[in-house]
Amino acid sequence: MLVGTLFQSIFVLLACEALTGQAYNPRPYLKALEARQSASSGSPLRIDLGYEIYEGTSNSTSGVNIWRGIRFAAPPTGSNRWQAPQPPEQNRSSAINASSFAPICPQGPDASYSVHSVNQTGADEDCLFLNVYAPANASSLPVLVWIHGGGYGGGNGRQDLSAIINANNNSFIGVAIQYRLAALGFLSSDEVFRYGVVNAGLLDQHFALQWVQSYISLFGGNASQVTISGESAGGGSVMLQDMAYGGSLGTSLFVNTIAASPYLPMQYGYKDWIPSQAYYAFATAAGCPPGLPYGAQPQTIFECLVSKDTDTLINASATMSQSGNYGTWAFLPVTDGVFIQDLPSRQLLRRKVNGLNALVGNNANEGPSFTPQNVTTEEDLVAWLQLTFPLFTNDDIAKVLLYYPSSNDSTDTAAPLYGTSGESGASALNQSSVGTGQQQRADNIYAETTFVCPSYWMVMAYNDLGRTSYKYQFSVPPALHGADVSGYFGPAARNIGPDLALAFRQIWGNFITKNNPSIPSNVAVGASAANSSTSTTANPVTDWPQFSMYAPYQINLNQTGGTPFSANITQIGHNITEFGSPGLLNDIALVDAWTWEAGRGYRCEFWRSMGAIVPE
Repeated sequence: MLVGTLFQSIFVLLACEALTGQAYNPRPYLKALEARQSASSGSPLRIDLGYEIYEGTSNSTSGVNIWRGIRFAAPPTGSNRWQAPQPPEQNRSSAINASSFAPICPQGPDASYSVHSVNQTGADEDCLFLNVYAPANASSLPVLVWIHGGGYGGGNGRQDLSAIINANNNSFIGVAIQYRLAALGFLSSDEVFRYGVVNAGLLDQHFALQWVQSYISLFGGNASQVTISGESAGGGSVMLQDMAYGGSLGTSLFVNTIAASPYLPMQYGYKDWIPSQAYYAFATAAGCPPGLPYGAQPQTIFECLVSKDTDTLINASATMSQSGNYGTWAFLPVTDGVFIQDLPSRQLLRRKVNGLNALVGNNANEGPSFTPQNVTTEEDLVAWLQLTFPLFTNDDIAKVLLYYPSSNDSTDTAAPLYGTSGESGASALNQSSVGTGQQQRADNIYAETTFVCPSYWMVMAYNDLGRTSYKYQFSVPPALHGADVSGYFGPAARNIGPDLALAFRQIWGNFITKNNPSIPSNVAVGASAANSSTSTTANPVTDWPQFSMYAPYQINLNQTGGTPFSANITQIGHNITEFGSPGLLNDIALVDAWTWEAGRGYRCEFWRSMGAIVPE
């Protein structure tokens, strides 16, 4: 009874914090929870969380113990829809077999795909679960928390973290979390704010981080050395957790941040016209149109939505998500004045962030997956800009064209495709390994405003006041959005050699365990080069300089050599030549991030100045 009462007390405090923004310190409760573990069966795979008991599995090959499908919050269904996450109820009748993943959250694809049917295999509204990967005999190890991407509308927490743990001598624990997605996680309006919460998906993430603080010691983790990480919307989520409650949480939930290609779509106020119209359109699609009575008793739209069945809501969410502009999602984080108090471009400039250290990266070619691949003239480009940035005046469009000059009025389909050096010659303004001319111009504008510049703003937010930050770019051609993930988590894509994959994994691992991403020289150079005569020069990544405005350096992760092969790139609709093993050699260099790609740092300051009308 003591543990059950303790558990309820802890999570009442957690729920209060989610609503009020007051920081909660779980550490005084950890000893009692540890005592509960010591009184259990004695099996290292059986973990008693107080509210539930889980029996994990052991992988003899990796040496990693795994617990899949751990519930960290009550089902966000029925009256819990669009509310802050609640603590789970007690369920101690027997140990739960944690060998299988729990359901994923209902998916809401973006507008570049056809409408999905409601029958989503493995998806369920009751989806607030996480998975833990702990080396055998773990004791007080640092912790990596992974927040998946997917545009805030897709993805799941099933990423296997074993490979990156193994690549770092089993020196940390991994936790992969899930959160509500699409309309179920990011519906917003004045009515949602009054009767529930906006940014429910972000609050789920925050609740999971609180769970880590309370319980990770039972798995052998150190709650005082947590790194949060993510890619794309996961990286954007990391950015927003960094900003949570105005950056007032300090290191209470995490010390380090890793954000890969942080996704920053337009972030409106919670009751602005765009999210409000999305709310009414979603309600109409779900059978709760404005201005009509719902049943015998008068109801609000919100109450009507809460009463609907899951399938109706998923279909309405999918319909809405795919009615927008190409490559966009309908339901996204908003500025709510409580959890997210300002636009990232502004708050990051003020350096109001949580945590102490940041490792932030982007890919060389982030844009093609989200940009219509039919931009052939400057008129096409202007039309796309007007659609993408609806608050821009003609003068604003003219500014964009000035910052992104082009001497090519049309895309020459026969023009050679190649990755730029970043430092001289052709730049990403007009050239890449998948596009040229006006098409590349559009791809790069989208890449910089949505992924690349947020990475710059993040790294600058952590470069003083006792904090440290490090910047990198993943440049292995074609270096499209998301191409880096297989490098650090595996299995590595065909064009990523084992030497670069190991270097990438140890960059992350050393940052997680040592707060510094520098790696040994033999790993930086790579096993292939180490056995040749080319390995005599020290690599800058062995003493990675911190980012600063007076020395705005980043590490460029690339390769040379390799064996050519033809690869179909679905984002652009045709094949390109890539390079794989054998023959790949690491090419890791220190470069000036500010002058990179013909002045990327200057263009990011331009986008920051436009933040209020993007808005971002």
